[in-house]
Amino acid sequence: MTFDRKIKIAPSILAADFANFGAECAAIEAQGADWVHVDVMDGHFVPNITFGPATCAAIRPHIKGVMDVHLMIAPVDPYIDAFAAAGADVITAHVEAGPHIHRTLQAIRAAGARAGIALNPGTPASAVEPLLDMIDLVCVMTVNPGFGGQKFIDMTDKVCALRRMIGDRPIHIEIDGGVDPDTAPLVARAGADVLVAGSAVFRGGSVSNPEPYGDNIRAIRAAAEGVYA
Repeated sequence: MTFDRKIKIAPSILAADFANFGAECAAIEAQGADWVHVDVMDGHFVPNITFGPATCAAIRPHIKGVMDVHLMIAPVDPYIDAFAAAGADVITAHVEAGPHIHRTLQAIRAAGARAGIALNPGTPASAVEPLLDMIDLVCVMTVNPGFGGQKFIDMTDKVCALRRMIGDRPIHIEIDGGVDPDTAPLVARAGADVLVAGSAVFRGGSVSNPEPYGDNIRAIRAAAEGVYA
């Protein structure tokens, strides 16, 4: 992974066809996705259960680019090595998920992955400030985590605050929740560069008809990049 602040679209496979994950990952990349976002939920930290390390390991051969693994689980630390071994390029943990976030971030980097920190909508940007020299990514939740397809919660003030705080550090700002062509410009203007989108990417397409994925990705990217035109 090389760092840059160009807009990156990271479709969430939470909205993909669960019976065709490998083909879905290949399809979204072929249609222009920059990263593949994997939402891991445990039914404890969030009210839903999704994937584990075995799923990540199974789809990894089908992903040419970045596999971005978002751990909405608690505790986090016992599972870091397994997700790193499964091929995660980025592992993101929630600051709210445990009392020893420094230890968690150290463990992610020690396992060979890039370290991300996620903030729920109710958590202020200031929670990240002591961690800036330990992270590669900040994920700003623009929905309450746990389910796909939720309505966007405006976190642009938080994104602006993070952007000022980060300065020239090589840290991505990722947005997760309710991203579509209408909301993408708001967060891009505030300073975000990685946009996670689930239903807004996968809507209207399928493995046998992947062109709508490309249309959807291009629409989000164009909307986000348009703020710099």
